[in-house]
Amino acid sequence: MKHDLAKNKQNAIAFYRTAYMGDPTSAVEKYVGNEYIQHNPLVADGPQPFIDYFDEMARDYPGKSIEFVRAVAEDDLVAVHTHQTWPGNEQYVTMDFFRFDDKGKIVEHWDAIQDVPSESKNGNLMY
Repeated sequence: MKHDLAKNKQNAIAFYRTAYMGDPTSAVEKYVGNEYIQHNPLVADGPQPFIDYFDEMARDYPGKSIEFVRAVAEDDLVAVHTHQTWPGNEQYVTMDFFRFDDKGKIVEHWDAIQDVPSESKNGNLMY
């Protein structure tokens, strides 16, 4: 099956933004398929653990923001590169990968996160 790469990118961003900004239940209802395999070690498989994780994040860290820097799609995967700012001006670079099923729904997730460093030996930005 050929995936609609542009639509999958839009849906990955909308899914992540909706959950991150405090409505993970809606994100799951709109964008997640029949299964949800999670590779983040802090979150169990399935939609409910995802919802619980993002509900807790919204409660514990109000006022956080996210900027989507880029999204790249290939076959059934979308990679999203973000800049997150959390309370206390903590800043993070994240890279999330989403696998889509044949119906255009998200069924698997991987991520990596790091602090935005205050110094860089090479002088290059994180984005």
